[in-house]
Amino acid sequence: MLRIITINTNGIRSAFNKGLLEWMLTQDADFICMQELKAQEADLSKIHLEVPGYEFHGHFAQRRGYSGVAIYTRHRPARISAGIGIKKYDSEGRYIQIDLDNLSIVSVYFPSGTTDERQEIKLTFLKQFMTHLRKLRKQGREVILCGDFNIAHKEIDIKNWKGNLDHPGFLPIERDWLTRLFTKEGWSDVFRLLNQEPDQYTWWSNRGQARAKNVGWRIDYQIGTKEVSAKAKSARIYREKMFSDHAPVIIDYDWDLH
Repeated sequence: MLRIITINTNGIRSAFNKGLLEWMLTQDADFICMQELKAQEADLSKIHLEVPGYEFHGHFAQRRGYSGVAIYTRHRPARISAGIGIKKYDSEGRYIQIDLDNLSIVSVYFPSGTTDERQEIKLTFLKQFMTHLRKLRKQGREVILCGDFNIAHKEIDIKNWKGNLDHPGFLPIERDWLTRLFTKEGWSDVFRLLNQEPDQYTWWSNRGQARAKNVGWRIDYQIGTKEVSAKAKSARIYREKMFSDHAPVIIDYDWDLH
C-alpha cells in the first residue's frame, strides 16, 4: 500500500514547532507533499532537511518568507524537476515533481488570487498549467498532483457557498477549470472518488472560530491520472491536531512502485 499526504504548512518552521514532524513520523507515509513553506533552503535546519527515513526535495521562492513547495520521499527519485519552465511562476517556488519508475508525484501551490492583480496572475497560471498538464499526460506516465489549488470545486466543498459565488477561490471560471480537468482531461479528484460526504474541508479562516465550527473550504487535493486514481483505497482529512490553517489530506493507494 502506498500512502501519500499533502499539507499546506503556512510556514514549515511554524508547523514543525506545532508538532508536524512528530506526527509525520507516526504516519508511515511514502510521500509527504508540502506547500507554502515560507522559507528558503538556507532558512531550514537539519531538523527540516534530514527527517529520518526520508529524502527532502524542495523548490523555493526567490522572495524570502514566501510560497515554496517540497516533497519528502522514502523512495529515491529517478528524476527531479523544479518549476514548469515559466519564470514568473518558477521564481515563486510553486512546483516540484519527482519521477519514479512508474509514477510521478507533484507538489504544487496555486496562486491565491487575493487581489485583482493576483487574480489575473492566477487565471493566467490556470491556462498555462493546463498546457503543462497536457504535456505531462502525453508522456504516458501515471501522476498524482498534491497541493493547495486555492479553488473549491463544488457547493459541497465550501460551507458558505452562496456567499462566496463572486469570491476568488469559488469563481465560476476557476471551478470550470477543475470541471474540465476532471471531465475532459483525464484526471480524477481522488478524495471525491472515495468520499462524497459534505463538510469535508481542508482550510479554515482564522476568523470567527471557523475551524471550531467547521466553516471551511476544501481546496487541498490529490488529483491523479485515471489508472493510479482507481487504485485509491482510503482517504481522510486529519483534523485532530492543528499544524496550520490547513489540514493534511491522507490517501492510500494499492499501487506497487517498481
